[in-house]
Amino acid sequence: MDKEEKIFEGKTAEEAVEAGLAAMGLAREDVEVEVLNPGKKKLFGFVPAQVKLTPVRKLTDGERAVEFLDGLFEHLEADITVTLAEESEKIVINLDGATKGIIGRRGEVIDAVQVLAGAVANTGRKNYMRVVVDCGNYREEREETLKRLAEKLAAKAVRLGKRVRLEPMNPYERRIIHAALVDSTEVTTKSEGKEPVRYVVIIPNNLKMFDRKPRNDRSGRGGRGGYKNDRSDRGGRGGKGGYKNDRRGYGEKREYPKRELPEEGTPESSGTSFKREGSSIPGYRKGGFNGFFGTYLGNVRDEDTAAPSAPETPDASGTAPATPDEE
Repeated sequence: MDKEEKIFEGKTAEEAVEAGLAAMGLAREDVEVEVLNPGKKKLFGFVPAQVKLTPVRKLTDGERAVEFLDGLFEHLEADITVTLAEESEKIVINLDGATKGIIGRRGEVIDAVQVLAGAVANTGRKNYMRVVVDCGNYREEREETLKRLAEKLAAKAVRLGKRVRLEPMNPYERRIIHAALVDSTEVTTKSEGKEPVRYVVIIPNNLKMFDRKPRNDRSGRGGRGGYKNDRSDRGGRGGKGGYKNDRRGYGEKREYPKRELPEEGTPESSGTSFKREGSSIPGYRKGGFNGFFGTYLGNVRDEDTAAPSAPETPDASGTAPATPDEE
């Protein structure tokens, strides 16, 4: 394809391009077309159209990714040299320059660059081509570290009989963990979670099934409130509400002891302790002894009403007879 540019003529620009492609044996996408003269019709004849065809070297998938990264680092004003190391079963691109800045914490920056390069390289492809971007042999060192980590955690999972969960990783690093333990006869691996926090779980073949006790059974503690605490029997207290409280049902009537009222005329009756002199009506003494709390609602004139007397009539003066107290 290393051919020089050529100029072709035709009645129209399109006819000139077709004639030039046929003469050069190239496809339309393999050349760059520049129209020098679109052509013009005259009253007698015409002015031919002229086009210049320049062969263009078609870039491979890896070369397009390298070209994209060159432009990316140029915009970032980073002094990074991008080279295509391999393009067969996978595309390997090496970066030379500020190693520490381009790798980032745990490879976060170089992983992002690798994702972008992979998207550019696989544009228009039917089958996905794996792209690896490396810097200062970081990928190889990271791979060895992950293999040692996988073997160490696999031994821990077998020793404890428990599942061991690794930190979230990208698909490339998870693949390294799976590949490191694929031939193990003691553990198996699987990925769980969703991107970007998907992680690897190492499962031992001697996995112990730990039986969880129900919430109501707390190893003899008797539920909430302390060890061996039986709410139905609190040492004779009878549960909440005081000692020996049987908690009768709601609305159930409770029997109370009957109180015998004292006979009339006794010091315990209605808080009275004496009768007024010259009167049958009981009186009250300040600070006197009361036999019980409450008020006696009986009739205090029972003695007078037992034998009703004849109605009194006023005397000639029109005044009622005086009572014994008034005398």
